[in-house]
Amino acid sequence: MKRSARLRPLLLAGTLASTTAALALDTPTIVASVASPDCLQYRVVGICYWLYCTLGGCSVRTSLKVRHYVPDAVVASYSNTGENPWHALRALSPTTSMARSGGAGTSADAHENNLALFKNADVIGHPGAAALGQYAGQFGYTCGGAGTPFKPYLLSTLDTLAWRYGVPERAYPEAVSPGLREIGTRAQANLWSTVYPRTGFVHQADDYKGAAVIAQRAGDIVTREGQPHVYQPLRAQPQPGYWPAGPLKEGDAQTGRWQPLAPRLSSTCVVFPHDQAGPQAMQGDYAWALWRPYACCERQGQVLLGSQDFL
Repeated sequence: MKRSARLRPLLLAGTLASTTAALALDTPTIVASVASPDCLQYRVVGICYWLYCTLGGCSVRTSLKVRHYVPDAVVASYSNTGENPWHALRALSPTTSMARSGGAGTSADAHENNLALFKNADVIGHPGAAALGQYAGQFGYTCGGAGTPFKPYLLSTLDTLAWRYGVPERAYPEAVSPGLREIGTRAQANLWSTVYPRTGFVHQADDYKGAAVIAQRAGDIVTREGQPHVYQPLRAQPQPGYWPAGPLKEGDAQTGRWQPLAPRLSSTCVVFPHDQAGPQAMQGDYAWALWRPYACCERQGQVLLGSQDFL
């Protein structure tokens, strides 16, 4: 967590508000994508009270409590094993003897509307932490996130038993009981699929929606501890004056939002499900930045006495 005076001109030049064309996903593009006020949603939400003591006595000092989103990770959801759309990171998830191929279970003709899709998923620490500090610092004090740049938190090629065979989650109540942990609802006619079992297989006629479901599942895994998968938890520990994000929950913007990176970069964030599906990727490769909410206040003493939110 740090304070920055102003945004550098180079980062300003990378603002993405008007980006609409499909592009190759590379590290500089991902770094520049943090310049998004819609995804950041910086707000002053309260006041923190600190006990400050010296040899001459003690006093109470205050600091502003702020809340904003941080891009913790890049989540790729893609069809062909070993072909992460973030090209520079493909070496992290090559094909193995137990993880090959991918894609749809049918020919994907227009009249086929019951496609069985398979997607790989990689969750990699977002590389834009420093750029976010510069961008968000113009608004005031900033909070750090949980992600370490370029660190792999989940590579589905290493999670073969759970990701390709659904062991043990295909027998979980959430996987066999309609209405539990669903992305959307039947009542609102926007049901994309279920979170469980958290595997790479999904029945979805729309490739974008299917990929989004897989991304949501991957995010669901890494933002929790003790899950039956091969992964590293993407979590930060609370500290005095620092309130990190909790587990990701489908449909809940207060736990996380998604910024499309590929096949088309966007400067806005969404929650799954949303009204209009995104563009279809030619090769079935998609990527999103997962933004998570954090709150913090600048330390002004040795002991945090408490905090008070405005709302």
